[in-house]
Amino acid sequence: MSADQPFPPGFLWGTATSAYQIEGSPLADGAGPGIWHGFSHRPGAVVNGDTGDRACDHYRRLPADLDLMAELGLTAYRFSVAWGRVLPNGTGRVNAKGLDFYQRLVDGLLERGIQPMLTLYHWDLPEALEARGGWLNPDSARWFADYAAMLYEALDDRVGLWVTLNEPWVSTVLGYLSGEHAPGRRSLAEPPRVAHHQLCAHGEAVAAYRELGRHQIGISLNLEPQHPATDSPLDWEAAKRRHHFINRWFLDPLLRGQYPDELAVIFGSNWPRFPVEDLRRIAAPLDFLGINYYSRGLIRHDPTQIPCAATRITPPERRLTAMDWEVYPEGLTETLLWVKQRYGDLPLYITENGAAFDDAAPVGNQVQDPDRVDYLRTHLAAARAALEQGVDLRGYFAWSLLDNFEWAEGYAKRFGLVHVDHATQRRTLKASAQYYRDFILEGELTGEKRK
Repeated sequence: MSADQPFPPGFLWGTATSAYQIEGSPLADGAGPGIWHGFSHRPGAVVNGDTGDRACDHYRRLPADLDLMAELGLTAYRFSVAWGRVLPNGTGRVNAKGLDFYQRLVDGLLERGIQPMLTLYHWDLPEALEARGGWLNPDSARWFADYAAMLYEALDDRVGLWVTLNEPWVSTVLGYLSGEHAPGRRSLAEPPRVAHHQLCAHGEAVAAYRELGRHQIGISLNLEPQHPATDSPLDWEAAKRRHHFINRWFLDPLLRGQYPDELAVIFGSNWPRFPVEDLRRIAAPLDFLGINYYSRGLIRHDPTQIPCAATRITPPERRLTAMDWEVYPEGLTETLLWVKQRYGDLPLYITENGAAFDDAAPVGNQVQDPDRVDYLRTHLAAARAALEQGVDLRGYFAWSLLDNFEWAEGYAKRFGLVHVDHATQRRTLKASAQYYRDFILEGELTGEKRK
């Protein structure tokens, strides 16, 4: 990699989305509802009572959105499949019309020279499976592997990059500990079992891919450095606990074949003993690891916060996003280097990186979002710094293509490079989209065009 070439040849430049956040039409053409459909319709579950019933109407506007991706100069696109759209009951009968949507999506990407990265699970478990215990049921691993195998057989001839699970930490902790996300449960005993069953599902899906697939498969995890808020020994210990809880809970079993001992201390009597054979299957070799990075954790000891006795604070002197997350690009470099140091030279992709800001309304055909432009610029520089220090980084996916349904925040938070008027569905490129397009096409990390 030469000094005038910010990123190596073949580096993938993409955006990322998820099915429930953009597709809309969750029950169209024979689809079965997912847990987010039911959860978003619960009174008080989502800001302003928003739901994903329409979202960005991507299911109906696929050709135009594909053209939008081509206009941005993307070389890759990461999307997820709505499990219930292709298997309305979660298992058994395939919904041909639902599968056809993803066939057309993949074909449309390839026609435009955009490489698909398919995520099998982005938090939308079919309601039919939730009724059978969902991720608390050990059978969930087999349900997931059968679903995955069906998609491998249908799409692996055209999809070269597969992601099993997106951020299982989030769907575990926010879905089963705090209750902020679907299915909205609150328990100290359930998260360890849910996380383990999701990891078993990942392992079963990887095993199925080794039999049926011909390309590459990995997983995407949310990672972030955990720093103490002060020099107090209590804050240092709290930050360590949060590090084990967030970063090592999933990485250690995936890449080292065991859970961190510290989790048994954090969860106490709620931490089960897991079969050794499960851990062997979970640790099946990966072709790559996806890293989703947004910010760092600045941590203060707080014994009222269960289970880590730690709380995340927002430093008033630092720039914050609309989610009250600190803008901390150096944490991306730190995270990439830590993964390399602890787990070896596994190929890495930044599968999500982005920020919500209170964007101005469109003026004509323009949306000015200077904060997001700066966020992109500084985080791309942080990715480049990791490459220079030997990280095997293969691609970068900005979150997100479109202003979408932001889970419990509804439509109140905008992460998109493209502004969406949710009343009219009109798309408008933001300045950040134009910056990213120019960067992809011209390599303008430092203002000098790629030679």
